[in-house]
Amino acid sequence: MAYQPSDRIQSTLDLLILKTLSWGPAHGYAMARWIEQLTDDVFKVGEGTLYPALHRLESRGAVASEWQLVDSGRRARVYSLTTAGRLQLTTEQQTWLEFAGAVTRMLTRTEQPV
Repeated sequence: MAYQPSDRIQSTLDLLILKTLSWGPAHGYAMARWIEQLTDDVFKVGEGTLYPALHRLESRGAVASEWQLVDSGRRARVYSLTTAGRLQLTTEQQTWLEFAGAVTRMLTRTEQPV
């Protein structure tokens, strides 16, 4: 099966969601804003991408959710990281750092290898 660029984007969003939830439980809107803020708006996370990713992570056991009353007084689904999610975060974070490091080495090389 050929590599699809969308695979890297999807796994990157999953990683960012897991990292966000490592700071504590949050509802979708808060997660989306944090991701946008901390990536200097490089990642714009809309409902159409966030909630399918959260459902995918929940079906894999990486996150759990429950309805809670939030600050605004309304009910919202609040997501939290599971033990399996913490393990997945550690694994995916290491994989991403290796990937990003390899690409950075290639892009910053000024001389052709011998």
